[in-house]
Amino acid sequence: MTKLISIAAIAENNAIGKNNALLWRLPDDFKHFKKETSGHYIIMGRKTFESFPSPLPHRTHVIITRQDDYTTEEPHLIVHSLDEAIKAIPSGEKKAYIIGGGEIYKQAMSRVHELEITRVHAAFEADTFFPEISEKNWTLDNEKFHSKDEKHAYTFTFQTFKKA
Repeated sequence: MTKLISIAAIAENNAIGKNNALLWRLPDDFKHFKKETSGHYIIMGRKTFESFPSPLPHRTHVIITRQDDYTTEEPHLIVHSLDEAIKAIPSGEKKAYIIGGGEIYKQAMSRVHELEITRVHAAFEADTFFPEISEKNWTLDNEKFHSKDEKHAYTFTFQTFKKA
């Protein structure tokens, strides 16, 4: 069975985006995201996909949309529901990542096995939020703090949560 993992950078107030854009630029978080997701299937909503300048290399994109006539290049896949997206992952895949946006994270919360979170230690004005991470449902398994520096305007912590 494929392990489903939600991966996201989240502010203290659970903000993840505004106007279909990220709220911060954290190069080490981008490196972390790339390291985690490269070589795997990534599941996302159409707006998240369209927010990229081009498809992310070394990953197969599974794009969820309500639009019947939506198309993209091979090998990326177009589906119309989270269930369809999960079924599109080949059975031999060890991991697949949910990468957004807010509605897809919300739908996937009960289906994922792990959360790979970058907790940005600030609050932001946003229009898109990550669902609440309940201590009743999730256990913090690992965390690593990252200080603010010349490349990073905010402190943040990489956190891994396992289903309780």
